[in-house]
Amino acid sequence: MKKVLVGAIIALASVLIYKSCADYREESATLKESSLLIQQELKNVSKLIVTEGHFVEVYNYADSKELFGSLVTADKKALVVVNAEATISYDLSKVEYELDEAEKTIKISSIPEPEVKINPDFEYYDVTADYFNPFKAGDYNAIKENVNASLMRKIEASSLKSNAENRLISELSRIYVLSNSMGWTLEYNQKTIDSYDGLLNLSSTKLD
Repeated sequence: MKKVLVGAIIALASVLIYKSCADYREESATLKESSLLIQQELKNVSKLIVTEGHFVEVYNYADSKELFGSLVTADKKALVVVNAEATISYDLSKVEYELDEAEKTIKISSIPEPEVKINPDFEYYDVTADYFNPFKAGDYNAIKENVNASLMRKIEASSLKSNAENRLISELSRIYVLSNSMGWTLEYNQKTIDSYDGLLNLSSTKLD
C-alpha cells in the first residue's frame, strides 16, 4: 500500500513539475514574442517626421549715415520680398528607450527636440544707396538675420509646430496601443503613460 501511495505521489509530483515547466516555457515564449513585436513596432516608428509650411515676408531695409555732423545724410534702402519654406521635424531614430521584459515595461528616457529649418529665397527690389553709404556684406547679413528672426516668430505663432507635435503623438500612440494590448506598461521619464490623454500631456510638457 505504501509503495502504491509513494508511487502516486511521485507521479503527481512529476506531472506538476512537467506542467510547471511547460507553463514556464510557454510564458517565456509569449514574453519573447511580445518583446520582439514591440521592438519591431519601435523600429517601424523610428523615422523622420516632417511638417512643412510656406511663409512670405516683406521687409523694408533702411540705413542712414551722417556726414559733416547732422547736416548731410547718406541713405540706403531696399525692399526685400522673401518666400520661405519651413520644416519642423522629429528624428524618432533618436528616441532612447529600454525594454524591461521582467517588468513588461517600455521605458522611454528621451525624445528628440524638434528641429526647425528655414530655407528662404530673397528677392531685392528698389535698392538705392548713396555713394558715401554703399551696400556692403554686413547689410545683407543684417537683412537675413532680421528676416529669419521674423520668420521664426511667424512659425511659432502658426499651427506648424502643433501639427508636428500631433504627428509625433500619433506615432507614439502606436507604441502605446500595442504595449497596452499585450499587457505591457509604457513609461516616459519614470512616469506611466496609462491613456491617450497621457500622451497629450506629454506633448504639452516635454515638447513645448
